[in-house]
Amino acid sequence: MAELSTKDREKLDKGSFAFPEQEKEPLENASHARNAVARFSQVKDVTDEERDEAWKRIKTDAGKFDVEISEKDWREMGT
Repeated sequence: MAELSTKDREKLDKGSFAFPEQEKEPLENASHARNAVARFSQVKDVTDEERDEAWKRIKTDAGKFDVEISEKDWREMGT
C-alpha cells in the first residue's frame, strides 16, 4: 500500500477519507481504496449511517481508480 506520511495525511481535507469525522481510511489512490474495503469492519465507534456514507465514498473513489468491488453494500462483506 502507498503509505502517507503524517505530514501528508494532515494535509488531506476531510473529504479525502472514507470516514471523514474520524479521519479514517484515506482514499487517495487505488491501493488506499482496496485497503479501505479490507479494513472497513475494523473501524470502531461509527454508526451504521456513517458506514453507509463511507461505503458510498469508497465505491465512488474505487471506481475512479478502476478498483472493482463485488459487494453492493457493506453489509454483504464476510457473508
